[in-house]
Amino acid sequence: MAKLLLNLRNVPDDEADDVREWLERERIEFYETPATSFGISAGGIWLRNDEDHARAKSLMATYQAGRRERAKADQATAEAQGQVDTFATLLQRRPGYVLGRLAAIVAILALTLALPYLLIR
Repeated sequence: MAKLLLNLRNVPDDEADDVREWLERERIEFYETPATSFGISAGGIWLRNDEDHARAKSLMATYQAGRRERAKADQATAEAQGQVDTFATLLQRRPGYVLGRLAAIVAILALTLALPYLLIR
């Protein structure tokens, strides 16, 4: 029976490509299911053979640990170079966007907190 290795919802293309590559390199048989048109399923990478599941999960854990370390290193480099967006830089670059979102948040909070008291009267 097939086992799901990777649900493709919110998975970047490069990560899915890496997983396909190492599955082929390790000669682990797999197939993919496509995303549905209504977004109910995002698709997935499935293992054909149950006996490959433990090895594939181990390889996946190793791959994800390496990817996490690379992402942390990239984040640290971007922070050191001052390339990371902060609230202040986003406010300077896109004030209409930030202030519009803040106004929407305040309006939602005001309605959420005040509406029960207005309806009780």
